[in-house]
Amino acid sequence: MADSKTKNSSRNLVFGICLKVYQLLVPFLIRTIIIKILGIEYAGLNSLFTSILQVLNIAELGVGTALVFSMYKPIVEHDDKKICALMQLYKIYYRVIGLVILAIGLCITPFLSKLIKGDVPPDINIYVLYFLNLGATVLSYWLFAYKNSLFQAHQRNDVVSKVTILTNTVMYVLQISLLCIYKNYYFYVIIMLFAQVLNNILVAAQANKYYPHYKAKGKLDKEETHKINVSIKDLFYSQLGLVITTSVDSIVISAFLGLVPLAIYQNYYYILNALIAFFTIFYQSCRASIGTNLIVKSKEENFKDYQFITFIVMGVLSFCVSCLLCLYQPFIELWVGKENMLDDICVVLFGVYFFVYELARLIGCYKDVSGKWHADRFRPLITAIVNLVSNIIMVQYIGIYGILLSTIFSFLLVNIPWLYKRVFIDIFEIEEKKIYSQYIGYKVLVFFIIVSMNSALCRMIHLPYNYLQLIINLLICTVLTGVFYSLANSKDKNFIRLIRITRRFLGSDTNNSK
Repeated sequence: MADSKTKNSSRNLVFGICLKVYQLLVPFLIRTIIIKILGIEYAGLNSLFTSILQVLNIAELGVGTALVFSMYKPIVEHDDKKICALMQLYKIYYRVIGLVILAIGLCITPFLSKLIKGDVPPDINIYVLYFLNLGATVLSYWLFAYKNSLFQAHQRNDVVSKVTILTNTVMYVLQISLLCIYKNYYFYVIIMLFAQVLNNILVAAQANKYYPHYKAKGKLDKEETHKINVSIKDLFYSQLGLVITTSVDSIVISAFLGLVPLAIYQNYYYILNALIAFFTIFYQSCRASIGTNLIVKSKEENFKDYQFITFIVMGVLSFCVSCLLCLYQPFIELWVGKENMLDDICVVLFGVYFFVYELARLIGCYKDVSGKWHADRFRPLITAIVNLVSNIIMVQYIGIYGILLSTIFSFLLVNIPWLYKRVFIDIFEIEEKKIYSQYIGYKVLVFFIIVSMNSALCRMIHLPYNYLQLIINLLICTVLTGVFYSLANSKDKNFIRLIRITRRFLGSDTNNSK
């Protein structure tokens, strides 16, 4: 069983990375085409609608996570009847969610123009675009979305990744072709709608192929349904806070600064979000294994796994933040030109933003899959409220700086301390918080040393061409981070464990002990 879990997690990780690279590179090309052919205002408009729809998706918040979590145990116990009943519940909930999103979307239509400061492109009707985007979102819930839960619960996200690569290929080819030929933004949005429909239908067909014995039928008892509803309610607060924190920034920038500043900000955030996406793949690939381990392993064993994940994530964070500080500006200048760049202070703030955001996700990884959401239900919402209020106030005085600083402060003052307490009290139930504080404190110190060294060395080197600067800076960050992190942790038991796992994965270590 352990080998199967490892195989599934590895397969999900590989296909998840392939899909994410694909979904980042081609949309990057499309965003570049939009900026070069249509204008930067269209890129800002696209970012605004994406953020609005992410906020509208609050109706789903908690449903998918709670129901997938509830499938772990019946899958282990081979309780097919209960899984079918859960699918039926999932199906009903997603139909309702689609209706709720549609209703809320229609209600905010009269206020749409208030979310854009200044003029919009003259050949664009924002209401037509908005309804097209809204339609794509609603259809994503109505068309067999519940069947996706089977792949998540069985750790077969790779199947969904393959289908998504296929449908996205069709979508991207059509979008690029029509943008270049007709220079019409409406075609871009309409194709996205049809691609969403095609993706849902194909995923449902694969679910029927892989799991033909699971049908959406039956009914859970009232106690089980009540338990799931409580989990959904608790998760709703959690996910609502996350959506407000990550999506409202764009809406605030559009409302107070305009579409052009939003597009420039989103160019930087696009790169940041690419890194966040890869961390998301890592956590999603491990979720089912972690959830199962929390059931079958002791708390001590789970805590050791948690420390191992901390070791890996902090090393990768050291590399990623170094790259942000050293590669951001030459890349943006090469991509969209100096006129569309933010200053170096913003770059540093983006690096800090990314670090505190991922640190919170690292600490909350086990909490999210443990099912113990009730005691933590208000943390993300309070974090989001602090972020939103400070956003609106600070953006009027210091612009983009205020958007970034508000998120950083809300995570450092509310989110991370609260999460840290919940993980140790509710999940591990251990008295080793001080020991772990020293452990993570040392990793944070190593992180800052690595980032500082990389940044200082890269700033000393000035090359005439940005692409050469990118290559040299990347080599510096890669070599220096790898060498220093390895030396600083050479006696760490988690470093030794990572070496052993790597050797076994490469087939050079026949010792299967952990």
